[in-house]
Amino acid sequence: MLLGLRLLLRLRGSISSAAASFQRTQYSLFSSTSSAMAATEESLRKALSDKQSAVEAQGNAVRALKAAAAPKADIDAAVQSLNALKLEKTDVERQLQSILSSDGGLSREAFRQAAVNTLERRLFYIPSFKIYRGVAGLYDYGPPGCAVKSNVLAFWRQHFVLEENMLEVDCPCVTPEVVLKASGHVDKFTDLMVKDEKTGTCYRADHLLKDFCNEKLQKDLTMSSEKAAELKHVLATLDDLSAEALGAKIKEYGITAPETKNPLSDPYPFNLMFQTSIGPSGLSPGYMRPETAQGIFVNFKDLYYYNGNKLPFAAAQIGQAFRNEISPRQGLLRVREFTLAEIEHFVDPDDKSHPKYKEVSELEFLMFPREEQMSGQSAKRIRLGEAVSKGIVNNETLGYFIGRVYLFLTRLGIDKDRLRFRQHLANEMAHYAADCWDAEIECSYGWIECVGIADRSAYDLRAHTDKSGVPLVAHEKFSEPKEVEVLFNINNVYIYPVP
Repeated sequence: MLLGLRLLLRLRGSISSAAASFQRTQYSLFSSTSSAMAATEESLRKALSDKQSAVEAQGNAVRALKAAAAPKADIDAAVQSLNALKLEKTDVERQLQSILSSDGGLSREAFRQAAVNTLERRLFYIPSFKIYRGVAGLYDYGPPGCAVKSNVLAFWRQHFVLEENMLEVDCPCVTPEVVLKASGHVDKFTDLMVKDEKTGTCYRADHLLKDFCNEKLQKDLTMSSEKAAELKHVLATLDDLSAEALGAKIKEYGITAPETKNPLSDPYPFNLMFQTSIGPSGLSPGYMRPETAQGIFVNFKDLYYYNGNKLPFAAAQIGQAFRNEISPRQGLLRVREFTLAEIEHFVDPDDKSHPKYKEVSELEFLMFPREEQMSGQSAKRIRLGEAVSKGIVNNETLGYFIGRVYLFLTRLGIDKDRLRFRQHLANEMAHYAADCWDAEIECSYGWIECVGIADRSAYDLRAHTDKSGVPLVAHEKFSEPKEVEVLFNINNVYIYPVP
């Protein structure tokens, strides 16, 4: 048996018994979710609510004085108090708005638009097929963009492949259907989609709910702190919502189609893979690969032999991946073709220790365990060794790669205060995974996943073994021979070993 760890680093950038993959990373200079700032936001919302109540009460007092024909001096004094309260309320609104949507006086949207305009004007990247009005989710890199991408990939290869002595492979982008059927992608590689009931325009359901919550939190200054906490909880558990729960939230909040304001359909799954056929007959269906990891899994037997039939070992691959996104947006963060760098690290499931674990165990950085997410708390700084020893992180090997990813991202220049590792919620994690963490970077779009690190057990190898009939297994040599009694079932005839 083999343990599968998955590191998904997306430039997009990914670990699987370890997989590493690249996501185009946008680096923004905004931060609004620290515990201190959250406390300030909550206190300002409370203060604003109190000021609003005071303004209404003083307004009623002024009207009562006028109705009672009170002396002019009394009315003027009451009006003066009302105006003072309004000024105080405006000041609190200004402070709250500053926290919600800006940093140093520059709004996130203004910063993002200025950055995008500069990057496109200087040809870091531009929409593909621009003279034909382009295609959503497809981009071309210009000369400086190619240079940046090349440097990041070279550093990734140095940091992971060379320093960790990994086996690098390069597999085809076109993948036969049988491979992706075995891996589960044909049946389960889906996002929940809704349609405009009148125009048929498609939207990704969770993105509509996320946009609604973020907009309300940033622009509705009169919202109570209780309502704000509710919306933040929805955002924290968004990936955990079923199709039914997601549809219920969309209806509860009255979310409609962004452009037309028409009602939306109930959410339903949409498979994100591009389908094709291999050969002229059309009888051999295939897909453009949605990830590069499956090429590593199907080559496990040969890679294991190449490594001298020894564990542990890791295989890595850098290449293109394709996902037919429902509604591409957020610039390079969500596109239909991108570069992945993935690692699959294979280990003995009975020994998840790592010989170089102590090199990273003293690292301390922002971690967001599932318990803190469910209780509405914020990410906090935790020493990696402490997280592993307390069982927050499942094992040493998983912890080691979390530490290596942290070093990779910070050495690239990511701000340590805007980088956190978020643990998947129980229902968010795949049923075969023992533990899973995402490295998230805070940018002008909020917290964006750029790396996935997961202990996937031996799910993929078992699935391909069952489908292909070729055993993808490793063998352990015992220092001394052992006798084992085995019960076989062949054509319903039970054969017992001789005592």
